Amino acid sequence: MANPNAAAGRGEVQRLAAIGTAAGAFSGLFGVGGGTVIVPLLIFWFGFGERLATGTSLAAIVIVGTLGALAQGGIYGNVHVVTGLLLAIPAIAGVVLGTAIQQRIPQRAVSYLFALLLVAVAVDLILK
Repeated sequence: MANPNAAAGRGEVQRLAAIGTAAGAFSGLFGVGGGTVIVPLLIFWFGFGERLATGTSLAAIVIVGTLGALAQGGIYGNVHVVTGLLLAIPAIAGVVLGTAIQQRIPQRAVSYLFALLLVAVAVDLILK
């Protein structure tokens, strides 16, 4: 997808649907999806830069997160609303700060930091 603002072709729409489906499944199963599924696949399959992939993922997870929380809470009773709000309020400051930092460091550094985070999480999960 050379121009991310251009209309997507049939194959691109199918790949976007696959990314969205995987992100939704991972969100429902593990509470993750945007950063761990959407961003790497937008970079790998569509050649997006890290910044464009991150911004696009954040836009998508607004809807995914809302619907996921409604399903988890409304259907299964698995949402603690007060805790969710207490997490969301400082997260707003965090996303503003993180975005500002991301815009000031090289995209390659963003990739390495993200890879390091994923490896650290994987090691932690294996050791537990």
